[in-house]
Amino acid sequence: MITIWAPEGVGEVRRGDDLADHLIPVLSGFELADGDVVCVTSKVVSKAEGRVVAGDRSAAIRRETRRLVARRGQLSIVVNRLGLTMAAAGVDASNIEAGSVLLLPEDPDASARTLRSAIACRADANVAVVLTDTAGRPWREGQTDIAIGAAGLRVLEDHAGQVDPYGNTLSVTAPAVADELAGAAELAAGKLGRRPFVVVRGRADLVLDAEDHGPGAAGLLRPGGTDLFGLGAREAVVTALRADPAERDVFGTPTDPAELAALVAALTGLEVTHSAAGLVLEAPDPRTRWVADVAAYAHGWEVVDAPDPHEISRIRLLPVTP
Repeated sequence: MITIWAPEGVGEVRRGDDLADHLIPVLSGFELADGDVVCVTSKVVSKAEGRVVAGDRSAAIRRETRRLVARRGQLSIVVNRLGLTMAAAGVDASNIEAGSVLLLPEDPDASARTLRSAIACRADANVAVVLTDTAGRPWREGQTDIAIGAAGLRVLEDHAGQVDPYGNTLSVTAPAVADELAGAAELAAGKLGRRPFVVVRGRADLVLDAEDHGPGAAGLLRPGGTDLFGLGAREAVVTALRADPAERDVFGTPTDPAELAALVAALTGLEVTHSAAGLVLEAPDPRTRWVADVAAYAHGWEVVDAPDPHEISRIRLLPVTP
């Protein structure tokens, strides 16, 4: 059985506050136990760490952005400095004084480790800590909370190699339990209830030994180039047309030559041959070369001229190597 409790009575968190001092008094006789998971909203962590800054929200978003994923009007989805893909880089202007914005914690996993250690000292309990924040989801309306920081928790529950009740071997099933705990915590706390702490009991199997903080929520981030949706639809087209070498890695590793050959042949209506020299194509006009160049770039390849200067219309497509 899983129980979820969001205690009330937490006062305003200010810069320099010890969050354990805010949590322990509001437990009201409820004793934390080994195996509990304490979820805390990143907003109060940011306030305690002095991440409130005065000024324009748009300027703060630009500073916190590492790469634009998609933009539609005033809405921007970006990869922020933490590697999280979020609307507005996670910069928040709600529940804070006018003229100020709230940035995400400098290092959410480190913040989770600090709070975990403080709780262990004050409550004598080996708990896991999850820092939560709200994020949207592709293809679905609404938002849910996700884990942006974690300590003492197995953030993924890997079922690969296990057998289901029908005898099928699981291969890629890995529930993001840290995100599931964050979503459950938000359901109990609500957005406007001023209950920034939530205790989840019943999944002690996910809590690591006291000396082991685990991989943190950073372990949930996909490496660059492995996300199939690293750009919005418009942005993917523009990036491929721009063909900036510095942006190439967002498209991932080079695709299979047969797949690219079929695509280029379909786009140009010309024969593409595959040899030890790469994919070879007769490009009789600049437009054909341009089409091949764009397709190659978006698939991790590049267009080079044939080595024979007498074959000026022939081009080769080669996979890009790091």
